Amino acid sequence: MENYSVLMSVYMEEDPEYFAAAIQSMLDQTVVTDDFVIVCDGPLTAELDGALEGFVSRYPGLFQIVRLRENVGVGLAAKAGLAVCRNDLIAKMDSDDISTPDRCEKQLAQFATEPELTLLGGVIEEFDNRTGKVCSVRCVPVDHEGICRYARRRSPINNVTAMYRKSAALDSGGYRDLRRGEDYDLYLRMLIRGCRARNLPDTLVRVRVDTDAHRRRTSWSAMGCCARIWWHAWRAGFSSLGDLVICLTGELFLVICPGRLQQALYKRFLRKQI
Repeated sequence: MENYSVLMSVYMEEDPEYFAAAIQSMLDQTVVTDDFVIVCDGPLTAELDGALEGFVSRYPGLFQIVRLRENVGVGLAAKAGLAVCRNDLIAKMDSDDISTPDRCEKQLAQFATEPELTLLGGVIEEFDNRTGKVCSVRCVPVDHEGICRYARRRSPINNVTAMYRKSAALDSGGYRDLRRGEDYDLYLRMLIRGCRARNLPDTLVRVRVDTDAHRRRTSWSAMGCCARIWWHAWRAGFSSLGDLVICLTGELFLVICPGRLQQALYKRFLRKQI
């Protein structure tokens, strides 16, 4: 199996306990990385710095810490991290979620089976941050054709499960200056360039959610970022004008509707409830 890099970013509002658990879940993989890149998106709290330094001291030579002077957002932070990853295969990881122990082993095996593959994701389980109980699942199409159809309106890869080739990502323009949807934006441009994608039908990452999760994902800021992504897909001929109109109308409705209705619609149409 190939070596792979892990790419993660963190900023000052993250919970140190969750941050440590996310890192540990990648260190506990059945096939462990030899290159762990963490981008500090601006100054961190003393608690976050302490958690990070603890791992760096326990695993000498494993971590590359990229410190940005100010908070630049997830897109530019990911861009800075991507530039220093040493391996062509990169496992993307959020700073507060938990990867299953065999996540990377399964993904590496799939890449070994399909040499033409450049982008691979899987299923996520969302669990209540207070109780630890799984409350919903986000399934995505597994085959390339289904992924391309799905990508016209929604992200076809659960971004926290993504493993992709650095060379293909850079050839597609890499990460752009977006504070929301930066992964969707990259994966869509990779698909437009003809990169081969697949999703495993297995749960690869457990994702923390709280009562405000839907509100953060459907905001005016998020809508502006998504509008740029959908506009690019339409201009590139990847999606239709109808796709563009439906996406913008649906996102606008979610942003302006009352919080309880927004939450109900989110659960009803965008997630499979457990």
